[in-house]
Amino acid sequence: MPRLSSGLVIVGAYAIKVRRTLFAQLRDRTRADKEWAQKVAFAAAQLNRVLFEVFVNRLKLDKGDVVRVRIDYDVDEEKKEVIWRWDTLTVEVFRRLANEQVAEAAKEVASRVSELLATGVRYELEKLGETEDGDVVYSVKTAGREVGAVIVTPLDDELLVKTGAVLEPFPMTIGRSRLPLGGRPAEEAVAEYVSKATTMGRQVEEEAALKLINDLRSRVSAKPLEGVAEEEGGGEGA
Repeated sequence: MPRLSSGLVIVGAYAIKVRRTLFAQLRDRTRADKEWAQKVAFAAAQLNRVLFEVFVNRLKLDKGDVVRVRIDYDVDEEKKEVIWRWDTLTVEVFRRLANEQVAEAAKEVASRVSELLATGVRYELEKLGETEDGDVVYSVKTAGREVGAVIVTPLDDELLVKTGAVLEPFPMTIGRSRLPLGGRPAEEAVAEYVSKATTMGRQVEEEAALKLINDLRSRVSAKPLEGVAEEEGGGEGA
């Protein structure tokens, strides 16, 4: 099922970005068929009308605020229509902050650099499922967001971390290691190990980290994770 994702865009430009993205995704149809082009333009207008209600009338956003929109849709080839799956519509808002507030936050964090780099990121783990071989796949979360995955083999009183990856605070892979439990829950032990791994700076390309994450998730039939930043390209076509 295709998905439209606007990427990060300011409120003042979301309508153009939505239209261009949809045309880019359906360019093979719109370039060869004027009727398809009209139908795609109509579908973009429908979505933009709904988004206007969300951004302007309900949330009262400023034009400079940053948003990201995602929505799935179906394509009816016979009727030449784009059918939005409105129940999949998700919107993220990143409100613009005053320069003074940003500067103050940066200064405060900079004063704690040594502490931050030494302690790593705080993660939480949620069990996604078990493989046929008895391995356990966990989702790695921070601040309530899913940002990675790790696979472990339970042993008598320890765990074997086989591999894993996270996207935040930067894309990185997680090395193989044996972890003694010492009476701790498995989730706590692995979360601590992943947190320590962020202090090592083993950064990789986001594409590589995401590929590993989704490979692990697929082993327990979990929905793929999307990247932190998505690129959209192309124009409307003819």
